[in-house]
Amino acid sequence: MTEKMFSPIYRECFPFWDNIPNTDKEQICQNSDFVLYPKGKNIHDGSECSGVILVRSGSLRLYMMSEEGRDITLYRLHRGDLCMLSASCVLNAITFDVFVDAEEESECCVISGPAFAAVSERNPDIRIFALETAVSRFSDVMWVMQQVLFMSMDKRLAIFLSDEIARTGSDTIALTQEQIARYMGSAREVVSRMLKYFASEGIVEVSRGGVTILDKKHLRQMTI
Repeated sequence: MTEKMFSPIYRECFPFWDNIPNTDKEQICQNSDFVLYPKGKNIHDGSECSGVILVRSGSLRLYMMSEEGRDITLYRLHRGDLCMLSASCVLNAITFDVFVDAEEESECCVISGPAFAAVSERNPDIRIFALETAVSRFSDVMWVMQQVLFMSMDKRLAIFLSDEIARTGSDTIALTQEQIARYMGSAREVVSRMLKYFASEGIVEVSRGGVTILDKKHLRQMTI
């Protein structure tokens, strides 16, 4: 019964699924669970192997935190995305702490890290997939670091807003200024000041419900 529940899902997201033995498929499925995380729930605090997480609905945020309690968002995961950095027992090269929170109520498939690691030891295709997935996310992390270190705040904010409307398909971004600041690794006061500037230029309209893009062309020009 467990395999019938999970196998169709994993066939869609794991390119190696049809190439591994049925016994290994069964082991992965038997060590999988559907988990519903409430909004704001900390899923992974970096101290243990929480497993491989596949997002079925909702949104997760991955971030790093300083000793002073400041955090910076590395990237976010949405429906169909896979989190490998929460499974340090699968990727032993991960030596830094990554935190994962549920941004909103999120349903996920969670595969036991030790079970996934054991199966990957027997199947090179799985090890390659896990490494490629992690590497692709490290590219996202490097892009974040590049923005923080080398880009002006107005360009960073323009990129963030442009990415959000492209992702959601809506001109209104339903995020608070505090959320935007957290995702960008900045202070709320800095984001608030920059949004006021954007509003004075007629690029956005700021309300309690979020930020509405009024001039997409001007916004895109600011990202260049």
